[in-house]
Amino acid sequence: MLLPSGGLGMNSTSMDEMNLIQQAQRHHLVVRDIGEEIDLEIGPGDDDPSSFPTSALLGQDPSSEEPDDSKHIVMGGDQLPMENDQDISKVQPAKRKKKVVKRWREEWADTYKWAYVDVKEGTARIFCSVCREYGRKHRRNPYGNEGSRNMQMSALEEHNNSLLHKEALRLQMASKDKIVVDKPIVVKALMSKTAGSIIEAALKRDPHEVEFVQCVQEAVHALERVIAKNSHYVSIMERLLEPKRTLIFQVPWIDDKGEIHVNRGFRIQFNMALGPPCRGGIRFHPSMNLSICKFLGFEQTLKNALSPYKLGGAAGGSDFDPRGKSDSEVSRFCQSFMNEIHWYLGPDKDLPSEDMGVGTREMGYLYGHYKRFTSPFQGSFTGPKIFWSGSSLRTEATGYGLVFFAQLMLAEMNKELKGLRCAVSGTGKIALHVLEKLVAYGAIPITVSDSKGYLMDEDGFDYMKIAFLRDLKTQQRSLRDYSKTYARSKYYDEAKPWGERCDIAFPCASHNEIDQSDALNLVSLGCRLLIEGSNMSCTPEAIEVIRKANVLMAPAIAAGAGGVVAGELELNNECNLMNWSPEDFESKLQEAMKQIYQRALKAATDFGYQKESPESLAHGAVISAFLTLAQAMTDQGCLL
Repeated sequence: MLLPSGGLGMNSTSMDEMNLIQQAQRHHLVVRDIGEEIDLEIGPGDDDPSSFPTSALLGQDPSSEEPDDSKHIVMGGDQLPMENDQDISKVQPAKRKKKVVKRWREEWADTYKWAYVDVKEGTARIFCSVCREYGRKHRRNPYGNEGSRNMQMSALEEHNNSLLHKEALRLQMASKDKIVVDKPIVVKALMSKTAGSIIEAALKRDPHEVEFVQCVQEAVHALERVIAKNSHYVSIMERLLEPKRTLIFQVPWIDDKGEIHVNRGFRIQFNMALGPPCRGGIRFHPSMNLSICKFLGFEQTLKNALSPYKLGGAAGGSDFDPRGKSDSEVSRFCQSFMNEIHWYLGPDKDLPSEDMGVGTREMGYLYGHYKRFTSPFQGSFTGPKIFWSGSSLRTEATGYGLVFFAQLMLAEMNKELKGLRCAVSGTGKIALHVLEKLVAYGAIPITVSDSKGYLMDEDGFDYMKIAFLRDLKTQQRSLRDYSKTYARSKYYDEAKPWGERCDIAFPCASHNEIDQSDALNLVSLGCRLLIEGSNMSCTPEAIEVIRKANVLMAPAIAAGAGGVVAGELELNNECNLMNWSPEDFESKLQEAMKQIYQRALKAATDFGYQKESPESLAHGAVISAFLTLAQAMTDQGCLL
């Protein structure tokens, strides 16, 4: 093997710089594409050469190697002079040498995948085959200065964690012709050719947008019977899947130390057939990207079309993470974000609302900067402050609406919430208000979760415990601290709450939070009802398990429409002029949720789905929303 000179922890002062490249060429070691084999020959120096083999580390099966002294490294003094002429074979017994090679062969092989040798300004260097750069993190000896395991792996870890390498790898992956997107089995098994062509077109146009394609698959599967009756809806669906306006922009901001950061911002106005205005959330989260933004915008379009109000659909946000940021940092970011999108906002254009990572603080900063551009008070943003955005129960609306929707489903089955065990995920605005309303109806909520695990309280949460959870969240403390106060509770690291026995599941954390194994756990432990609080809570495989087990499922576009209802109520002039009581507001919310439930159920029945079918509500909600949009798009022509 060959070890390049310069900065690799070896004595190379006596080596000719070009000799290294010549040796590399003789041994066929120059590798320029990731995944190909490469060997680096070790020269004299601080490393112990007797620990390493001469055979290629990639493409061989370590278990197939037989002891052979001819495979040992032999350093000739005439070629690579050493400080002394000691026999290297005496430094370490051959038996131990083979043991070390076998133990670390796989890790060394991973290390070699990123390297190739080249000359830069007359000096031989090791380059990264991904980002084509060399430097401190790229030219370190993969074995480490002493050949120890820690040093061996630290070089690989440093390289793989470098920002330059990650960005180059991301671009490399994005440039590939094909990215495999898993399709739900139910789509492959049941989809007609006509409806399947819509998915094929989406895959061809946006092959890298996994979340958006998944969302499209579920919607098209729900619309299969509709499309079969009227082929005209194929072209309508193709138009619907292309956003009306997509904004992608940079958001530069300065932190409290004076350092400049740049994030990426998004705003997608998906469809305005029922608007303007369009309504949709703003999400600040590190995972935010174009695919997630499009999927959220599409779901919001369906959700708004299913509601009693005439609204277009939109979504937006940034990969900015507000957690751990000071008020001044968040304020500066929000101002920079608003500088780019204020042209497209307003009561007759676009009404942004809260989403993950955007609460009272963030929405206040966004709206305050928006007013600097518009001057008059328009009240077009939704949020929890009554003095600038309307109803005082705006924050509670989505969580309360989920419980109201579950109550409607149970009433159809001649059952009630009282005494039922409920598993809830998340600790955000939606989840905590779901807990609150469940307690009010006599149910027993037993779980909440965060990004690191979940909390289980066998006695169930009550109002006092919920208040304590809010304090933990406000103080940015871990849910583990809850167990210090309530002994019968337990926090489980790196786990999700779907392994607990429950009657109803309320996923309120993030998309795809319930996978196939989680669904199997829920079904086997007695869950009979699943109410989506987060958009697209289940993976396609999980949905298949849930449907086959006859678990009734309420989709987020129906059950989670409480926020849309509250947003419209707070913008109503009558609502702004009156001080509604919580009871009045809840009465209006319950009535709106009942209308949504009945619309979804009627659409499902019209297209042959039985009430007791696990697909009835999920498919009925999409059908009802789509038919409303399709009629508006047809009536208004092809320019929308």
